[in-house]
Amino acid sequence: MKIRKAIEADIPQLLPLMHELAEFEKYADAFAIPQDILREQGFRRSPPDFYCLVAEESGRLTGLLVYYFVALTYRAKLNLVVKELYVAAGHRSKGAGKLLMKAVAQEAERAGCGMIKWWVAKWNTRGVAFYQRLGAKIDPNWHEFQMSEEAFRKLAES
Repeated sequence: MKIRKAIEADIPQLLPLMHELAEFEKYADAFAIPQDILREQGFRRSPPDFYCLVAEESGRLTGLLVYYFVALTYRAKLNLVVKELYVAAGHRSKGAGKLLMKAVAQEAERAGCGMIKWWVAKWNTRGVAFYQRLGAKIDPNWHEFQMSEEAFRKLAES
């Protein structure tokens, strides 16, 4: 198994993995990422809107980790935010997730980050246990808030 940065030529294999993740997390009906957006935002902008690491076995992508950086944190250091971590069914429990997390930790170290952050669905008990085994802790002090497009448009117009 090889962990590497995704390249533009990976898009035909990345999109099905992203769609599988959407199915796993129960938002497949809202999944709306076309190839051209993925290509532009991840591989043609400088800097890109997101970065992506992939797990590859025998030329086939079996996992992905999408991340981005947030500046101006209270530590005066970047935070690295993991947006998506997904390993395809049939390839789980073989170390790909841990290797992807190790690779993103190395990216955070190179960038001089102060923290890595991410969110996990409360129902994803296997995911929570996996992250805890890596040494991550659930932050009990913060609630995640979300504002839908409809809600922020209403606010903007008010």
